[in-house]
Amino acid sequence: MVGKGDFVIVDYGLGNLRSVANALNYLGCNVLISRDIRDLVSSAAIVLPGVGAFEEAMNNLDELKLADILRQQVIEEKKPFLGICLGMQLLAESSEENGYHQGLGFIRASVRKIPVEKPLRLPHIGWNDIEIINRDPLFLRLEGDTNFYFVHSYFLDCDASYISSYCQYGARVTASIQKDNIF
Repeated sequence: MVGKGDFVIVDYGLGNLRSVANALNYLGCNVLISRDIRDLVSSAAIVLPGVGAFEEAMNNLDELKLADILRQQVIEEKKPFLGICLGMQLLAESSEENGYHQGLGFIRASVRKIPVEKPLRLPHIGWNDIEIINRDPLFLRLEGDTNFYFVHSYFLDCDASYISSYCQYGARVTASIQKDNIF
């Protein structure tokens, strides 16, 4: 069972759970990987990592009865939430990846294919600089280079007021967002 000061990494069958847990442990966080609703309710914060396809991720969240509890904890209870990679994309209302699919709807956004022209190719794979728009709080402790590793073909298309950083890959691509307790 998770304690009040712990972060829960949501295990919904997709994602780089161990890598995220190791990173949070390195930062001094108490971390539990779980799909137990009681753990999500009693946690201090929720992390939703992800590697894979939008439709499969939403299907898994729905089948495990996690989508509704995430909405309750994040939207109603205002629990701090971090979505990483596909986990960030799932915050959107919808995605066009492999057809139309509904997302968690935490922010007014949609997931769209990155518009690239030759010589650029998809997926966008590799290190890329980000342009930080809002440093507080995600990037406050970031020192030095702003290089991050990307592996994606789709991006979160949302209102500019939510965007805390961009990267350039043929177009300005949302790299991070922030809305109240949602990151």
